Amino acid sequence: MNTISKSWDTIEDEDTMKDLYLCFSLDERFYAFEVRYLTEILALPAITTIPGTADFLKGVINIRGKIIPVMDVRLRFDMPFQPYHDRTCVLLVELEGHPLGLIVDKVNDVVKIPPENIDLAPKIGESKSSRFIYATGRVGDTVKILINLQRLLTQEESHMIQDIPGN
Repeated sequence: MNTISKSWDTIEDEDTMKDLYLCFSLDERFYAFEVRYLTEILALPAITTIPGTADFLKGVINIRGKIIPVMDVRLRFDMPFQPYHDRTCVLLVELEGHPLGLIVDKVNDVVKIPPENIDLAPKIGESKSSRFIYATGRVGDTVKILINLQRLLTQEESHMIQDIPGN
């Protein structure tokens, strides 16, 4: 399995991760979240499906003996499913002490977005995906949609995946 681990594991000073965001894309839209939540980036591993779960919960993966639930971010954002390809990967994140895999189309880079370049997202409509977006970040001539990972799962969904055996 092809794995890319955090290169900042040895960094003692947490301030060095301040204002750093991992950028990824879905279609031609660019999203980002605070890099402090990222544990690892994986090439797409085999996913074991679990019947009866929400469509966006694709199943679980086994990473070094640990069973981790996996979410297709595209489906969570109410975007149409796209077949996975060679750039599709899983971002392992830690949310409230629990690991979660996020399937994304492509990882772009890690960028520094200082607070003065972040604007709270305007409330546009009542789409389900708008609850995940908290701001936009300006990076040069581009805009990144900043997502709140804590809101990717409802409390009920969070309890459901915590009940998955091995998690």
